[in-house]
Amino acid sequence: MRTLIIISQTLLLIALAPLLSGVIRKIKNNIRMRKGPGILQPYYNFFKLLSKDEVISENTSWLFRAAPYVVLSSTVAALLLVPAAPFGFGMDLMGDFIVVVFLLALGRFFIALAGLDAGSAFGGMGSSREMFLSSLVEPVMLLAVFTVSINSGSTNLSAVYSAPYLRLSSLIAGVALFIAAIAETSRIPVDNQETHLELTMVHEAMVLEYSGKSLALIELASHIKQIIFFTLIANILFPAGAMLAGPALNLVLFFIKLLSICAIVAIIEVSIAKMRLFRVVDFLSFGFVISVVALLVSVMGF
Repeated sequence: MRTLIIISQTLLLIALAPLLSGVIRKIKNNIRMRKGPGILQPYYNFFKLLSKDEVISENTSWLFRAAPYVVLSSTVAALLLVPAAPFGFGMDLMGDFIVVVFLLALGRFFIALAGLDAGSAFGGMGSSREMFLSSLVEPVMLLAVFTVSINSGSTNLSAVYSAPYLRLSSLIAGVALFIAAIAETSRIPVDNQETHLELTMVHEAMVLEYSGKSLALIELASHIKQIIFFTLIANILFPAGAMLAGPALNLVLFFIKLLSICAIVAIIEVSIAKMRLFRVVDFLSFGFVISVVALLVSVMGF
């Protein structure tokens, strides 16, 4: 029964992942008083890319062809470890929060190698920028992990999710994780998913050489990574959600939490401009300071 629940919630989150991107884009367009595409546009883009042929440079190796599958597989494996509503089950008995961070880093490593493998100038530049940003983001994520682990007494995500109440340190750690999520999901002010200017791109620069099915898999992996971070933030900020109601009502509450995070992300993207690359260091350093403060507050017992 537990295995069936885990598989069901994983498939549900995979199916829901592109919808969150569509919701964020729709909220942004409504704030800008534009019509824009519908919330289902990410699904249309995915199936359209699946039906297209791939164009692969003859200079690439097997790594370029294998990278999309490794990225998607590692992201789905990370999703399997993340407990979600309505039951809060996950395959976290086989791993914990740190394993999730490692699996996401594995996908980032392979997509960065693929950007270099194509031999294009912009792909190499995007890979370099991605590794530079990841060196700043991962300490923020790990310190947030240590904070909630101290509060729950375990790095197991089910233990974090079943905490009886929200502590001040967990709230601060959730804010730090939100800052890391903005960077990991290529959102403003760190990156801009809507830009087509190669000189300013980070994630998109690494996948410029991809097309067709491979690009569809990479885009799906990006959507799944986004819902992983949103789920983690929701579970940290609302740890007792699965204990307060039945499965049906808790599922509704889970969707409301995800939509609330989407609305916050959309408002932030509309309100501020993209930062210059070296200004991003200040932004992520601020996230690091917040995570350190969260850790200190947790040690103090709050």
